Amino acid sequence: MNKTIELGVQGMTCASCVGRVERGLGKVEGVESAAVNLATERATVTYDPALTTPQALIDRVKDVGYEPRLAQTDLSVQGMTCANCVGRVERALGKVDGVLSATVNLATERASVTYLPSSVSAGQLKAAVRAAGYEVLDTAAGQDRSDQEREAREKEVLGLRRAVTFSAVFAVPLLILAMLPMLSLPAEMWLMERVGMNALNWIMLALAVPVQFGPGLRFYRLGWASLRHRSPDMNALVMIGTSAAFFYSLLVTLAPQLFPVGTAHVYYEASAVVITLILLGKYFEALAKGRSSEAMKKLLNLQPKTARVLRGGQELELPVDEVLLGDLISVRPGEKLPVDGEVTGGQSFVDESMITGEPIPVAKQLGAPVVGGTINQNGALQFRATKIGADTALAQIIKLVERAQGSKPPIQGLADAVVAVFVPVVLGIAALTFLMWLIFGGEQALSFALVNTVAVLIIACPCAMGLATPTSIMVGTGKAAELGVLFRSGAALEGLQAVQVVAMDKTGTLTKGKPELTDFVLTPGFHRVSVLKLVAAAENQSEHPIARAIVDAAKREGVAVMTAEQVEAVPGFGLDAQVEGRRVQVGADRYMTQLGLDVTAFSAEAQRLGDEGKSPLYAAIDGQLAALLAVADPIKEGSLEAVSALHAQGLKVAMITGDNARTAQAIARQLGIDQVLAEVLPGGKSDAVKDLQAKGQQVAFVGDGINDAPALAQADVGLAIGTGTDVAVETADVILMSGDLRGVPNAVALSRATLRNIRLNLFWAFAYNIILIPVAAGALYPAFGWLLSPVLAAAAMGLSSVFVLTNALRLRGFRPPVPPSTGKAASSPLPAHS
Repeated sequence: MNKTIELGVQGMTCASCVGRVERGLGKVEGVESAAVNLATERATVTYDPALTTPQALIDRVKDVGYEPRLAQTDLSVQGMTCANCVGRVERALGKVDGVLSATVNLATERASVTYLPSSVSAGQLKAAVRAAGYEVLDTAAGQDRSDQEREAREKEVLGLRRAVTFSAVFAVPLLILAMLPMLSLPAEMWLMERVGMNALNWIMLALAVPVQFGPGLRFYRLGWASLRHRSPDMNALVMIGTSAAFFYSLLVTLAPQLFPVGTAHVYYEASAVVITLILLGKYFEALAKGRSSEAMKKLLNLQPKTARVLRGGQELELPVDEVLLGDLISVRPGEKLPVDGEVTGGQSFVDESMITGEPIPVAKQLGAPVVGGTINQNGALQFRATKIGADTALAQIIKLVERAQGSKPPIQGLADAVVAVFVPVVLGIAALTFLMWLIFGGEQALSFALVNTVAVLIIACPCAMGLATPTSIMVGTGKAAELGVLFRSGAALEGLQAVQVVAMDKTGTLTKGKPELTDFVLTPGFHRVSVLKLVAAAENQSEHPIARAIVDAAKREGVAVMTAEQVEAVPGFGLDAQVEGRRVQVGADRYMTQLGLDVTAFSAEAQRLGDEGKSPLYAAIDGQLAALLAVADPIKEGSLEAVSALHAQGLKVAMITGDNARTAQAIARQLGIDQVLAEVLPGGKSDAVKDLQAKGQQVAFVGDGINDAPALAQADVGLAIGTGTDVAVETADVILMSGDLRGVPNAVALSRATLRNIRLNLFWAFAYNIILIPVAAGALYPAFGWLLSPVLAAAAMGLSSVFVLTNALRLRGFRPPVPPSTGKAASSPLPAHS
């Protein structure tokens, strides 16, 4: 049957645009009709879902030059317990017309949905989740979603604690009554004489009923819903297993005469204790989930709830969501900055470590940018709000981390494929177990069949499989955010550990991107300050980068820059100027030779500077050679450590630059870079990355995220050097917020640690089931006489989930191979003025 959907189309301006979109959509195979309305900016398309998809229609709209209107939303889904639940919610959302993709994360309990807002509403998405048997947390007006989710999780933990306590009150005495006769012959004789078997069965029934139909009722509700939707899950397995034990025992209690002599045993303790242990496992699981989101809590807690705003001559304490663009905000020492802005008054140092990962406080004065969530240290600041709400750097960081935590890496595909058929297979194994024991179990065939079938159903709950990947991703990306590294997706986190070559841009990535005066060698008889003062005055009127570097160096050293007179440029050589009655000439060695000055005394030094990629020039004062100066784009702090750390990780490092080969090779020698691709045109960097990939290597490219966008997009993994505030670089897979290259080996190490963690989790989740399901079915009984009690099966199932979660939590203790600089910026004096 054909389907009809509506696509929002942006960018149309006239009837010609309408015709273009209609013709483009009409050419898609399977499209029966396409009508576009310019006023509403919507295209109504009827198509055959067997021949095309909404994604194909969207791609065609893009092909003809217009932008389809898409929306993305996150839903907080309550009630999911295992990997089958995840698959069920994803399938339910995927069936809604207009949904393009749906990804569900069991650890964060969130569904991330991309959809066509013109075809489906958020309400319909929630309805689909509820129809699948789960609840969606609706955010109340004025309440933050994260606060509501935290409250819901706290409520869940409290509810589980109560359920475990209630169950244990009945299950513990029930277990004692059931086990005591087996452990002690006198105790068995006393019970049989004083109470009798029939009465004892009724007492155990009285203890089992509150557990089975009290806390155990949740498994009936959720398990029945999963069976009704033909997607049996962990709850269905528990429901079937415990019900089999309970109702078999109930029949034995009500009509013992129906069973052969010596086979009328009850298993109330198996049912009640299994429910109690599974709830206990769920309780520990909920506690561990709360700890796994610790990094996200830290990010969410960074933003203060209120701001001190100056309006109408008054200082008002307002909720942070009432701050407006352009508001003047006052921050006292020790307080957090509520939003992003620009300093208009005061000076201080600000701790930006939770945003950038850099521990060094940053000096702030007039005109300096400040970031919401950072901590003002020792001075009062006043700043103007430039970004508020979802536009702040902190809000963007939180959004990126949430997206990464909610996304699925490719490795999750294996678990999803197995889980899709796992529970039906387990039900088949359980049925086969029951049948085999019934046929070959001897006198107690029915009892053996029941116990072993229940053990199979309980041991096989796929909770650990569902938690194996998302918990590691959640903790890993959270830890990365603490270190100033943002992964845009789980795929980026997985991809980075597989790279073999890290290619880097030079200017602004390996180097500072701004020329500086690096060397100043004086002729005997001249003084540094006086020569620098004269040379800076001569260069002050020039806008050449080398001239600006000399002037900036003079200002940094507190030298007053004077005004030169009679400044004359000598094309191809240098310049000639008069400063306070003294003649100053600055230029290359050929200029000095033209002036009749001998520079051979500086030959060795000049050769060394040239080999280091620096630009040497000379200064003459009143006809005498005064100094040799060198200007270069200096290597960034941390670049050498970063390259060394990447080599230690077994990676090759390449440099791609548009600079000349001599300068590039000089930088490469200093840093120990393996391969240099120099004199590459701006548009050729992506081709250079392709050349590296053509050798069969996985390539990561590190650039500034703007000029290097094509190369970042071409690389297997693109890493953008950010500044802490520029976090929305669309072409990068990974963002280094501090701009420090040491974040690259740290990101690689964390990626590898996270993937090792995921592999261990998946191995445990699969191996646990592969090994213990046959044991639960009784595979060891013929050889050793061993059977797995349903009680032990429940304990093992709970421990498997707790193991996976605690293993993922180990990532919180990850230590970066190259810690950031810990120098104390506060020891530097603040400039007297801007």
